[in-house]
Amino acid sequence: MEDEASSSGAIECLIPSPCCLENESCHAKCKTSTLDALDSTLSISEYRRGGCNDKLDPFEILPDHLVVEVLTRVPVANWASAACVRKSWAVFFGGEMLWEAALAKQWPNARNDRRWPGAIQQGSQKRRYIALFVSKSLFSFEDKYGDIDELAGHAYLFLKEQLQVPTPMSYGFLQRTIIDQLLACGEESDIAHKLAAHVWVAVISNLEENEHTFRLLMQMVEEWEAFLPYPYSKSHAVQWRLFERLFTDFRDCLSATDYYSALTRAKDKFEFLPATWLGY
Repeated sequence: MEDEASSSGAIECLIPSPCCLENESCHAKCKTSTLDALDSTLSISEYRRGGCNDKLDPFEILPDHLVVEVLTRVPVANWASAACVRKSWAVFFGGEMLWEAALAKQWPNARNDRRWPGAIQQGSQKRRYIALFVSKSLFSFEDKYGDIDELAGHAYLFLKEQLQVPTPMSYGFLQRTIIDQLLACGEESDIAHKLAAHVWVAVISNLEENEHTFRLLMQMVEEWEAFLPYPYSKSHAVQWRLFERLFTDFRDCLSATDYYSALTRAKDKFEFLPATWLGY
């Protein structure tokens, strides 16, 4: 606590008051106080490092908690670049201290005491931050406490990771895992089904256009006939997005047999098909 107070004082003393600028003797006194404060901060930093350096880096003078405070004010979009500026910053981005501070600053109501059973775990503070960022950016869902629903972000991260492995699990298994997680965390069946559908649509939309994704989508089309009881049943919106990606983004990858097979399934499920889906 003494380190924190001394360091904060050093930063505050760097900004002279209006009266100091007008009064020369007062200004000189303020400069002396500033130097004393910096000396105090320097002694704190040197005590932590156990040495002295003639050429001091301004960021090396600051204690860790103030460096973290500075870094958390950098826009999230620039964090990857900031982590490449210096090794010490990369260490902060790789540890828990910065992410915990960013989580408290960005989402102060994020509850650590929330009951969280099930296969999809919250994980580290970094993963929690990313999950909340995803929830806010892609879904904007609120939980029953009026906060951004962290569950949606964790379900998204889990599903995307599982679909990117060389041999992904079946749609039915992943759907059950997500729904069971939502139910275990207190969501009602209707909300769980709706939330899972949004997660699937978002993940399918954000999968890269490559051979693995093409094979994955074709596998899901073939698995779609399997019956799943409510609330594990397949969503109309997920089915539509699945076929939409196949017939638009991966049209050139479809053989004649695959195309007409997928088209037959699509006609069985939807009353009308877009003209862009038709014609091989």
